[in-house]
Amino acid sequence: MSNTITADMVKTLRERTGSGMMECKKALVEANGDMELAVENMRKAGLAKADKKSGRIAAEGLIGVQTSADGKAVAIVDVNCETDFVAKADDFVGFVNSITAALLNSDVATEEQFLAMPLEDGVTVDEMRRGLIAKLGENITVRRFQKYQTEGGTASYLHGKKIGVIVELAVADADLGKDIAMHIAASKPVCVSEDQVAQETIDKEREIFMAQASESGKPMEIIEKMVQGRITKFLAEVTLLGQPFVKDDKITVGKLAASKGNTVIRFTRFEVGEGIEKKEENFAEEVMAQVRGR
Repeated sequence: MSNTITADMVKTLRERTGSGMMECKKALVEANGDMELAVENMRKAGLAKADKKSGRIAAEGLIGVQTSADGKAVAIVDVNCETDFVAKADDFVGFVNSITAALLNSDVATEEQFLAMPLEDGVTVDEMRRGLIAKLGENITVRRFQKYQTEGGTASYLHGKKIGVIVELAVADADLGKDIAMHIAASKPVCVSEDQVAQETIDKEREIFMAQASESGKPMEIIEKMVQGRITKFLAEVTLLGQPFVKDDKITVGKLAASKGNTVIRFTRFEVGEGIEKKEENFAEEVMAQVRGR
Protein backbone atom coordinates (compact mmCIF):
# COMPACT_ATOMS: atom_id res chain seq x y z
CA MET A 1 0.00 0.00 0.00
CA SER A 2 1.32 3.45 -0.86
CA ASN A 3 2.58 5.78 1.86
CA THR A 4 1.08 8.76 0.01
CA ILE A 5 -1.93 10.02 1.94
CA THR A 6 -4.17 12.18 -0.23
CA ALA A 7 -6.80 14.72 0.80
CA ASP A 8 -9.49 12.51 -0.76
CA MET A 9 -8.42 9.58 1.42
CA VAL A 10 -8.63 11.73 4.54
CA LYS A 11 -12.06 13.00 3.44
CA THR A 12 -13.31 9.45 2.87
CA LEU A 13 -12.11 8.30 6.27
CA ARG A 14 -13.72 11.32 7.95
CA GLU A 15 -17.04 10.50 6.29
CA ARG A 16 -16.84 6.87 7.40
CA THR A 17 -15.77 7.51 11.01
CA GLY A 18 -16.97 11.03 11.80
CA SER A 19 -13.55 11.80 13.32
CA GLY A 20 -11.38 14.89 12.94
CA MET A 21 -9.11 15.57 9.96
CA MET A 22 -5.80 15.24 11.84
CA GLU A 23 -6.96 12.06 13.59
CA CYS A 24 -7.92 10.54 10.22
CA LYS A 25 -4.63 11.53 8.60
CA LYS A 26 -2.69 10.02 11.50
CA ALA A 27 -4.67 6.78 11.26
CA LEU A 28 -4.00 6.51 7.52
CA VAL A 29 -0.30 7.11 8.02
CA GLU A 30 -0.12 4.44 10.73
CA ALA A 31 -2.04 2.03 8.46
CA ASN A 32 0.29 2.79 5.54
CA GLY A 33 -2.65 4.08 3.51
CA ASP A 34 -4.81 0.99 4.05
CA MET A 35 -8.31 2.46 4.39
CA GLU A 36 -9.93 -0.64 5.92
CA LEU A 37 -7.14 -1.09 8.45
CA ALA A 38 -7.36 2.59 9.37
CA VAL A 39 -11.12 2.24 9.98
CA GLU A 40 -10.57 -0.88 12.10
CA ASN A 41 -7.82 0.77 14.17
CA MET A 42 -9.96 3.86 14.74
CA ARG A 43 -12.90 1.75 15.84
CA LYS A 44 -10.66 -0.08 18.33
CA ALA A 45 -9.35 3.24 19.62
CA GLY A 46 -12.92 4.46 19.95
CA LEU A 47 -13.86 1.43 22.01
CA ALA A 48 -10.90 2.04 24.31
CA LYS A 49 -11.88 5.68 24.79
CA ALA A 50 -15.46 4.66 25.49
CA ASP A 51 -14.35 2.19 28.16
CA LYS A 52 -12.24 4.87 29.89
CA LYS A 53 -15.20 7.25 30.06
CA SER A 54 -17.79 4.66 31.13
CA GLY A 55 -17.51 5.53 34.83
CA ARG A 56 -18.24 9.23 34.41
CA ILE A 57 -21.64 10.58 35.45
CA ALA A 58 -24.00 11.17 32.53
CA ALA A 59 -27.04 13.07 33.80
CA GLU A 60 -27.82 15.33 30.84
CA GLY A 61 -29.20 14.19 27.50
CA LEU A 62 -32.38 13.85 25.47
CA ILE A 63 -35.61 11.89 25.35
CA GLY A 64 -36.51 10.44 21.96
CA VAL A 65 -40.14 9.66 21.09
CA GLN A 66 -41.56 8.29 17.83
CA THR A 67 -44.99 6.94 16.80
CA SER A 68 -45.82 4.65 13.90
CA ALA A 69 -47.85 6.01 10.97
CA ASP A 70 -50.91 3.97 11.95
CA GLY A 71 -50.67 5.02 15.60
CA LYS A 72 -50.52 1.41 16.79
CA ALA A 73 -46.94 1.57 18.05
CA VAL A 74 -44.94 4.14 19.98
CA ALA A 75 -41.37 4.13 21.32
CA ILE A 76 -39.47 6.21 23.86
CA VAL A 77 -35.74 6.27 24.66
CA ASP A 78 -33.72 8.09 27.35
CA VAL A 79 -30.14 8.75 26.22
CA ASN A 80 -27.71 10.47 28.58
CA CYS A 81 -24.48 12.42 28.20
CA GLU A 82 -22.41 14.57 30.57
CA THR A 83 -23.22 18.13 29.45
CA ASP A 84 -26.11 20.01 27.91
CA PHE A 85 -23.67 21.26 25.26
CA VAL A 86 -23.20 17.73 23.88
CA ALA A 87 -26.94 17.04 24.25
CA LYS A 88 -27.54 19.80 21.68
CA ALA A 89 -24.89 18.55 19.22
CA ASP A 90 -26.21 17.38 15.85
CA ASP A 91 -24.42 14.02 16.15
CA PHE A 92 -25.99 13.31 19.54
CA VAL A 93 -29.47 14.38 18.40
CA GLY A 94 -29.08 12.23 15.28
CA PHE A 95 -28.07 9.24 17.40
CA VAL A 96 -31.14 9.59 19.63
CA ASN A 97 -33.44 9.89 16.61
CA SER A 98 -31.85 6.88 14.87
CA ILE A 99 -32.11 4.48 17.79
CA THR A 100 -35.66 5.60 18.62
CA ALA A 101 -36.74 4.88 15.04
CA ALA A 102 -34.95 1.53 15.11
CA LEU A 103 -36.69 0.60 18.37
CA LEU A 104 -40.08 1.51 16.91
CA ASN A 105 -39.52 -0.96 14.07
CA SER A 106 -38.10 -3.80 16.17
CA ASP A 107 -39.21 -6.35 18.74
CA VAL A 108 -36.27 -6.10 21.17
CA ALA A 109 -37.16 -6.60 24.83
CA THR A 110 -33.90 -6.48 26.80
CA GLU A 111 -31.10 -3.97 27.12
CA GLU A 112 -28.66 -6.44 25.58
CA GLN A 113 -30.91 -6.93 22.55
CA PHE A 114 -31.39 -3.19 22.16
CA LEU A 115 -27.65 -2.40 22.25
CA ALA A 116 -26.97 -5.20 19.74
CA MET A 117 -29.69 -3.98 17.37
CA PRO A 118 -28.29 -3.03 13.93
CA LEU A 119 -28.99 0.43 12.52
CA GLU A 120 -29.32 1.42 8.85
CA ASP A 121 -25.61 1.12 8.05
CA GLY A 122 -25.17 -2.21 9.83
CA VAL A 123 -23.47 -0.69 12.88
CA THR A 124 -25.09 -1.71 16.16
CA VAL A 125 -26.55 0.75 18.66
CA ASP A 126 -23.66 0.11 21.05
CA GLU A 127 -21.00 0.47 18.35
CA MET A 128 -22.48 3.82 17.32
CA ARG A 129 -22.68 4.87 20.97
CA ARG A 130 -19.02 4.05 21.55
CA GLY A 131 -18.00 5.83 18.37
CA LEU A 132 -19.91 8.89 19.50
CA ILE A 133 -18.07 8.82 22.84
CA ALA A 134 -14.76 8.85 21.01
CA LYS A 135 -15.88 11.71 18.79
CA LEU A 136 -17.63 13.94 21.35
CA GLY A 137 -15.40 13.15 24.33
CA GLU A 138 -18.14 12.41 26.86
CA ASN A 139 -19.65 9.33 28.42
CA ILE A 140 -22.91 8.48 26.63
CA THR A 141 -25.39 5.91 27.91
CA VAL A 142 -28.64 4.49 26.59
CA ARG A 143 -30.27 4.51 30.00
CA ARG A 144 -33.74 3.08 29.36
CA PHE A 145 -36.35 2.49 26.69
CA GLN A 146 -39.94 1.34 26.20
CA LYS A 147 -42.17 0.41 23.29
CA TYR A 148 -45.93 -0.14 23.16
CA GLN A 149 -47.63 -2.14 20.41
CA THR A 150 -51.42 -2.22 20.62
CA GLU A 151 -54.68 -2.89 18.83
CA GLY A 152 -56.10 0.18 20.55
CA GLY A 153 -54.39 3.53 20.32
CA THR A 154 -51.18 5.23 21.40
CA ALA A 155 -50.19 8.79 22.12
CA SER A 156 -47.04 10.67 23.02
CA TYR A 157 -45.82 14.03 24.23
CA LEU A 158 -42.33 15.52 24.27
CA HIS A 159 -41.64 18.57 26.40
CA GLY A 160 -38.48 20.36 25.31
CA LYS A 161 -36.79 16.99 24.66
CA LYS A 162 -36.18 16.64 28.41
CA ILE A 163 -39.50 15.05 29.41
CA GLY A 164 -41.19 12.40 27.30
CA VAL A 165 -44.40 10.44 27.75
CA ILE A 166 -46.01 7.58 25.85
CA VAL A 167 -49.52 6.30 26.53
CA GLU A 168 -51.56 3.27 25.50
CA LEU A 169 -55.34 3.72 25.27
CA ALA A 170 -58.02 1.06 24.93
CA VAL A 171 -59.44 2.94 21.93
CA ALA A 172 -57.55 5.14 19.48
CA ASP A 173 -58.20 8.83 20.20
CA ALA A 174 -55.42 11.22 19.19
CA ASP A 175 -56.79 14.30 20.96
CA LEU A 176 -57.56 12.52 24.23
CA GLY A 177 -54.23 10.71 24.12
CA LYS A 178 -52.27 13.92 23.67
CA ASP A 179 -54.15 15.63 26.52
CA ILE A 180 -53.48 12.71 28.87
CA ALA A 181 -49.81 12.51 27.83
CA MET A 182 -49.39 16.23 28.54
CA HIS A 183 -51.11 15.77 31.90
CA ILE A 184 -48.69 12.94 32.80
CA ALA A 185 -45.71 15.10 31.84
CA ALA A 186 -46.92 17.86 34.16
CA SER A 187 -48.37 15.88 37.07
CA LYS A 188 -46.00 12.88 37.35
CA PRO A 189 -48.45 10.15 38.43
CA VAL A 190 -46.84 7.00 39.80
CA CYS A 191 -49.22 4.52 38.17
CA VAL A 192 -52.53 4.29 36.33
CA SER A 193 -54.95 3.16 39.07
CA GLU A 194 -55.25 2.42 42.79
CA ASP A 195 -54.92 -1.34 42.35
CA GLN A 196 -51.37 -0.78 41.04
CA VAL A 197 -50.19 0.93 44.24
CA ALA A 198 -48.20 -1.53 46.35
CA GLN A 199 -49.92 -2.51 49.59
CA GLU A 200 -46.72 -1.90 51.53
CA THR A 201 -46.73 1.69 50.26
CA ILE A 202 -50.30 2.19 51.45
CA ASP A 203 -49.49 0.58 54.82
CA LYS A 204 -46.50 2.86 55.25
CA GLU A 205 -48.54 5.97 54.50
CA ARG A 206 -51.29 4.76 56.87
CA GLU A 207 -48.73 4.32 59.65
CA ILE A 208 -47.44 7.85 59.15
CA PHE A 209 -50.93 9.35 59.00
CA MET A 210 -51.99 7.39 62.10
CA ALA A 211 -49.03 8.69 64.09
CA GLN A 212 -49.80 12.26 63.04
CA ALA A 213 -53.55 11.98 63.73
CA SER A 214 -53.01 10.37 67.13
CA GLU A 215 -51.47 13.61 68.38
CA SER A 216 -54.85 15.31 67.98
CA GLY A 217 -56.21 13.54 71.06
CA LYS A 218 -59.47 12.69 69.27
CA PRO A 219 -61.30 9.37 69.74
CA MET A 220 -59.96 6.39 67.77
CA GLU A 221 -63.05 6.13 65.54
CA ILE A 222 -62.57 9.77 64.50
CA ILE A 223 -58.84 9.21 63.96
CA GLU A 224 -59.52 6.19 61.75
CA LYS A 225 -61.91 8.23 59.60
CA MET A 226 -59.31 11.01 59.33
CA VAL A 227 -56.62 8.53 58.31
CA GLN A 228 -58.86 6.85 55.73
CA GLY A 229 -59.62 10.25 54.25
CA ARG A 230 -55.93 11.01 53.92
CA ILE A 231 -55.27 7.60 52.35
CA THR A 232 -58.00 8.29 49.79
CA LYS A 233 -56.43 11.67 49.03
CA PHE A 234 -52.97 10.10 48.76
CA LEU A 235 -54.17 7.49 46.26
CA ALA A 236 -55.83 10.17 44.16
CA GLU A 237 -52.59 12.18 44.10
CA VAL A 238 -50.34 9.33 42.93
CA THR A 239 -52.66 7.61 40.44
CA LEU A 240 -53.30 8.95 36.96
CA LEU A 241 -57.02 8.18 36.97
CA GLY A 242 -57.50 9.84 40.36
CA GLN A 243 -55.69 13.10 39.58
CA PRO A 244 -57.62 16.27 38.68
CA PHE A 245 -57.12 16.89 34.95
CA VAL A 246 -54.63 19.75 34.39
CA LYS A 247 -56.86 21.50 31.85
CA ASP A 248 -59.99 21.21 34.01
CA ASP A 249 -59.48 20.42 37.68
CA LYS A 250 -63.23 19.85 38.17
CA ILE A 251 -62.87 16.44 36.53
CA THR A 252 -60.42 13.59 37.12
CA VAL A 253 -58.43 11.99 34.32
CA GLY A 254 -60.38 8.79 34.92
CA LYS A 255 -63.72 10.52 34.43
CA LEU A 256 -62.37 12.38 31.39
CA ALA A 257 -61.37 9.11 29.73
CA ALA A 258 -64.69 7.47 30.68
CA SER A 259 -66.64 10.38 29.20
CA LYS A 260 -64.92 9.59 25.88
CA GLY A 261 -65.71 5.88 26.17
CA ASN A 262 -62.04 5.15 26.77
CA THR A 263 -59.54 4.09 29.40
CA VAL A 264 -55.79 4.28 29.91
CA ILE A 265 -54.01 0.92 29.76
CA ARG A 266 -50.50 2.05 30.68
CA PHE A 267 -48.02 4.89 30.38
CA THR A 268 -44.30 5.59 30.60
CA ARG A 269 -42.82 8.93 31.65
CA PHE A 270 -39.08 9.61 31.27
CA GLU A 271 -37.33 12.75 32.48
CA VAL A 272 -33.66 13.35 31.73
CA GLY A 273 -31.47 12.94 34.79
CA GLU A 274 -34.18 11.80 37.21
CA GLY A 275 -32.79 9.55 39.90
CA ILE A 276 -29.17 10.20 38.91
CA GLU A 277 -26.97 11.73 41.59
CA LYS A 278 -25.12 14.56 39.91
CA LYS A 279 -21.63 15.49 40.97
CA GLU A 280 -21.48 18.93 42.53
CA GLU A 281 -18.55 20.82 41.09
CA ASN A 282 -16.70 23.39 43.20
CA PHE A 283 -14.61 25.23 40.64
CA ALA A 284 -13.05 27.59 43.18
CA GLU A 285 -11.66 24.63 45.13
CA GLU A 286 -10.54 23.02 41.87
CA VAL A 287 -8.51 26.10 40.92
CA MET A 288 -7.04 26.35 44.43
CA ALA A 289 -6.01 22.70 44.29
CA GLN A 290 -4.22 23.33 41.03
CA VAL A 291 -2.46 26.38 42.46
CA ARG A 292 -1.27 24.30 45.40
CA GLY A 293 -0.05 21.61 43.03
CA ARG A 294 -2.37 18.84 44.24
